[in-house]
Amino acid sequence: MTTDARFLPVQTPDAAAPRDFTDAAAAVAHLRALYDQATGFLLGHFTAILEGTSPVARYRAFYPEVRLIVPTHGKIDSRLSFGHVVAPGVYAATVTRPDLFQHYLTEQLGLLIKNHGVPVTIGLSDTPMPVHFAVAAQSDLAVPQEGVLDFSLRDVFDVPDLNTMNDDIVNGVAGAMSDGSQHLAAFTAQRVDYSLARLAHYTATAPEHFQNFVLFTNYQFYVDEFEAFARRVLSDPDSGYTAFVAPGNQQITDGHDTIVPLSKLPQMPTYHLKRANGQGITLVNIGVGPSNAKTATDHIAVLRPHVWLMVGHCAGLRNSQSLGDFVLAHAYLREDHVLDDDLPVWVPIPALAEVQVALQEAVAEVTQLDGYELKRIMRTGTVATIDNRNWELRDQSGPVHRLSLSRAVALDMESATIAANGFRFRVPYGTLLCVSDKPLHGELKLPGMATDFYRTQVANHLLIGIRAMEKLRDMPLERIHSRKLRSFSETAFL
Repeated sequence: MTTDARFLPVQTPDAAAPRDFTDAAAAVAHLRALYDQATGFLLGHFTAILEGTSPVARYRAFYPEVRLIVPTHGKIDSRLSFGHVVAPGVYAATVTRPDLFQHYLTEQLGLLIKNHGVPVTIGLSDTPMPVHFAVAAQSDLAVPQEGVLDFSLRDVFDVPDLNTMNDDIVNGVAGAMSDGSQHLAAFTAQRVDYSLARLAHYTATAPEHFQNFVLFTNYQFYVDEFEAFARRVLSDPDSGYTAFVAPGNQQITDGHDTIVPLSKLPQMPTYHLKRANGQGITLVNIGVGPSNAKTATDHIAVLRPHVWLMVGHCAGLRNSQSLGDFVLAHAYLREDHVLDDDLPVWVPIPALAEVQVALQEAVAEVTQLDGYELKRIMRTGTVATIDNRNWELRDQSGPVHRLSLSRAVALDMESATIAANGFRFRVPYGTLLCVSDKPLHGELKLPGMATDFYRTQVANHLLIGIRAMEKLRDMPLERIHSRKLRSFSETAFL
């Protein structure tokens, strides 16, 4: 069979007229109806073709959208960093997976309606939905590679389009849309769909399991401790935690349930300790290196988490440090290079007071040390992040001189990348590291170097990260998502 796209008519679902809503929950329900109609249309025709039906049209469906018209300047509470627009105009955002983002969308649309006193309009956008993303939510379906079918898929369905699948909005280089409207959200629907698919691939867990508080680590020991903690709290009916999810979407709800290890782990094994409304904690073992750190945060950012923290190992750069000491980053020396094109190194990455205080309080609570005594085991200072794991083997004069000038107290390969991408994506961030070696002082990361103190501190480290997240979870959203992360002209959505 040969299909010539030039002669195929375009077939679309019945188009509903746009509707105004002053109730956020009703608006999101309509978004879900429009999304389900679009995906159902594409899936129906895609399944029929896989079963042997010849295509008689080019099948096209569109993402739903939210549109907001603000007619006048209004006085908005100057303390707010999100939930409003800064000037009169027309604002719009394409939407995907309203089932997954239901709580988030209801919250954001409710703030717009409340702060501006105008309705939001829900209708269809002019952005086609790629069949790949309509199929992605169906675990029993897959899009064949080009050449498997006896016609080109792009002749019959829309495919992902890089023009609507980039980071121009968050990078501050996206102009107005073709109809003159401004962007209401940080990501387009296609960009979100792309990341949801990548997350499932890299983590071997479905996007709906991700929680709003994300820990990143570079050491398997933290995974073991996280599972042990999860089993303890699941056995406590008063903990508020409801389930634990491991790679392969294995979910347990009782601390004594069995998890079968996968024969082959994904690139970034991810574990989720779930709580109502996504208020639990996700742990991602990103492995080593800034490329992995960027990849993970690029995709998790579309889920709009409330905080992400790095809790991993580092090299201590001061002779006064011991293996197992903690480092709380209050500045970053960026030599990771993976974000240079998106966020130049001259852009400062500020420490966020709310996160810093939560981490320091958590260290004090878990170690039972405070004040001047806490300084024995924790340094606050600059963390350097580099892209060369074996930097010690090069001529030391250049790197060591730069580290000395920066007053760095620790060095790793992920923390500055995670913090910088948090800054870029407006996701609050922080870093608490544990010293695992001191290469400048002859204590290399070799077998047998660990002391009892070091082992105890590593076990405490994860508990500190969890405790800090619980503290941050109890804060009002507007306090966590402060104005420090917002630019001159921001999208209204968080």
